[in-house]
Amino acid sequence: MADFDGKIALVTGGGSGIGRATAIAFAREGASVVIGNRNSDAGAAVVKTIKNEGGEASFLRTDVSSEDDVKALIGHAVATYGRLDVAFNNAGIGGAGGPLADQTVDNFDAVMNTNVKGVWLSMKYEIPEMLKTGGGAIVNNSSIGGLLGFAGVGIYSASKHAVMGLTRSAALEYSAHGIRVNAVNPAVIRTPMAESLARMRKVKPDDFSKAHPIGRIGEPEEVAATVLWLCSDKASFVTGTATCVDGGFTIQ
Repeated sequence: MADFDGKIALVTGGGSGIGRATAIAFAREGASVVIGNRNSDAGAAVVKTIKNEGGEASFLRTDVSSEDDVKALIGHAVATYGRLDVAFNNAGIGGAGGPLADQTVDNFDAVMNTNVKGVWLSMKYEIPEMLKTGGGAIVNNSSIGGLLGFAGVGIYSASKHAVMGLTRSAALEYSAHGIRVNAVNPAVIRTPMAESLARMRKVKPDDFSKAHPIGRIGEPEEVAATVLWLCSDKASFVTGTATCVDGGFTIQ
């Protein structure tokens, strides 16, 4: 029996990178998966991949910075499958890089609205549905940038620190009600965001390998495996954590 047989799992930003890998992993473990993503073609393609493997999935175009979109996504999950058991609030953007004093208000607002407001809105509508059925598990995608400071990406780092604050506060408020809330904190993972960071730094993604004691960058499937563990009964006594998937980056 797979870990998530009969479970309903929601993944925001499920059209690419870590979100895509996690949506597929949930489906392979028996979950019916609901995917929210701004890019409709990418979201629909993941649903097709899951169904071609014999799994069950559904997609709704979602901009997590929009309350109406997030409310509609959670409503779609419940209307389609009857409940919500686990959620991976993964949608996020890197924004523009550069020194803080050179950043624009538009960039600040875009990053905060997606990375922070989007996580808060997702939990705002996920939690009441989980409470109706006795509990669930939520994982928010933070970053090592949510634990450390990094020059040139200060707004992004600030947004991921905020995700940690939301995660820990929600864990305190709802763990006694059966809802565990944790975060994953990846380092450089082979995703479109990593490619964007590499272009900004005028390097290749694999050039970041030397920054990780393990000697390479991570793969999306490695983060997905951690998310599934945190959402599973195997992590039943784990809540409010920052779970690093970072190849040793933060121990240096």
